[in-house]
Formats: sequence, structure tokens, C-alpha cells
Amino acid sequence: MSENRTIVTCPACDLRETFDSLGAAREAVEEHRVETGHDPTWELPQLAAGVQRAGNEAGVCGRPGCTDTDSPLYQGEEQ
Repeated sequence: MSENRTIVTCPACDLRETFDSLGAAREAVEEHRVETGHDPTWELPQLAAGVQRAGNEAGVCGRPGCTDTDSPLYQGEEQ
């Protein structure tokens, strides 16, 4: 299986599907929630190092320890 695929699984049933695009995986997750009431999860492929760094600098993970407050990408604290 390709490392660039998103895997959607559901712990409440035997759902396990792989998708080449994040959009298709997101649609499948939402459709499964609506149809079954289950809460499926997804496993995302590894992001490029630059994307991970930008996300960390912007503070998207929500943890103070991984945010670079001196970065121009930093979004600041929610008020």
C-alpha cells in the first residue's frame, strides 16, 4: 500500500478503506457518521517536513511546547 494514502477505519464495525485524496477520505468519514452514528477515525500520511514545520510555527497543534511564537506564521492565542 502506498504511503500517501489516507486510511479510514471504524472501531465500531469492520470499516477499513484507503483513499488517495484527503477530500475523499473526509467525505467517507462524514458519510459513515451520518449513516451509522459511528465515529470513524483516519490515519493521515506523513506530511512533508516543510508543511509540518509551518504547522508547528503557526501553532496549529495547540500545545505551547511546539509553537514558535517568534515565527511570522504564529497565529497567537485565541481570546
